[in-house]
Amino acid sequence: MKLAVFSAKSYDRTYLEEVRAQRFQGYDIEYHAFALSEETVPLAQGSDAVCVFVNDTLDGRVLRALHAGGVRAILLRCAGFNHVDLNTAEELGLFVANVPAYSPEAVAEFAVALVQTLNRKTHRAYNRVREGNFNIEGLLGTTLHGQTVGIVGVGRIGMATARIFHGFGCRLLAYDPYAGDEFRQYGTIVDLDTLLQESHIISLHCPLTDGTRHIINEATLQRMRPGAMLVNTSRGGPVTWGGIALDVYEAEGELFYNDHSGEIIDDDVLMRLMTFPNVLICGHQGFFTREALTEIAGVTLSNLSAYVDGVSCPNSLVTEGHILVRRDTAPVRL
Repeated sequence: MKLAVFSAKSYDRTYLEEVRAQRFQGYDIEYHAFALSEETVPLAQGSDAVCVFVNDTLDGRVLRALHAGGVRAILLRCAGFNHVDLNTAEELGLFVANVPAYSPEAVAEFAVALVQTLNRKTHRAYNRVREGNFNIEGLLGTTLHGQTVGIVGVGRIGMATARIFHGFGCRLLAYDPYAGDEFRQYGTIVDLDTLLQESHIISLHCPLTDGTRHIINEATLQRMRPGAMLVNTSRGGPVTWGGIALDVYEAEGELFYNDHSGEIIDDDVLMRLMTFPNVLICGHQGFFTREALTEIAGVTLSNLSAYVDGVSCPNSLVTEGHILVRRDTAPVRL
């Protein structure tokens, strides 16, 4: 079994090789630093499966080219699958599987870290002190205890976030059309307007679907209370503008996970956002912990093993020519 891994960084190789050595020694893995695209498809020639990440291209043309080159399985080492043409995958009979959840606490902890940084302005304080400036004017924050936190999406990551904020003594609200009873022990399920109007902090933990794309926009921003903080560690599409903390960005595909420090970045929106003192931007690193990378590698290769052995895979999106999860009808819980 030959597997081609695209968008492979040093850490991808490290953790995939660790897991392979333990349980999957029979697999031949080839690593490519390039993202999968129509131009790089030939690198997968002769492979039985490809492993891809969030910014790889998996549209109809790429999937057809992969299929023509012998690829029969698509392994996503991520939860989101909005970048995959599932209809074409179904038509071609491809096996597609994702990693639906990995260390939800990692993303939740990072979301809270962004809140703490933006609230207490520690990023600005760090830069001041390095220049010998110990003035604390302009660094005034707010005590989180007693603040109202609104969580949009209470899947595994949203629930982990709720537990942390509950520990801070915050009042919790949540908006999620598919919410179960678990959240009710920490707070109240409300409609989106109520959450926007009452929350001091809003944290997004929803997948990118047609229903959530630009869920925060010019109109919904107007419903937020003055001075509210918005944090997005889910997917770039739900947010269009704001004074916020972002770990994701809608147009991140050509930028994130690569070093552009020696280049002029041709993205006026991103460059303008980074000039605001109340905007904090990171490079989609919320998941980036040792535990999460170990879990991603293990689940990815377990998905491949299920395909090879012909057994049921709990993380299948498309198998045997059937779409098992449709973006327009079923929620993807993060």
